[in-house]
Amino acid sequence: MTLSSPHARAFAALGHDARLSIFRLLVKAGDQGLRVGDIGQHLDLAPSTLAHHLSTLVSAGLVLQHKQGREVFNKVDYPAMLRVQAFLSEECCTGVALRPGQDAA
Repeated sequence: MTLSSPHARAFAALGHDARLSIFRLLVKAGDQGLRVGDIGQHLDLAPSTLAHHLSTLVSAGLVLQHKQGREVFNKVDYPAMLRVQAFLSEECCTGVALRPGQDAA
């Protein structure tokens, strides 16, 4: 299955417990972000597993990475996170009209 919508890619990436935990930890860390090793320590994830999950979050456009010397720092792409939030809530409470002959169930 190919996910072409940025929102679908974001939700797919967050649809795994480990990636959701990584993302929430990075949200807590703020703009400073965290080193890969620090994320692994906090969440008790093996380096190869962590690299796989971080790669998925980066590919989905939710996490940004940058190098400082030999360290790789990861942080949430807050504008991307806010776009996903806005997508979820943009039509909140606007109502849904049923078409004639349509069942609500």
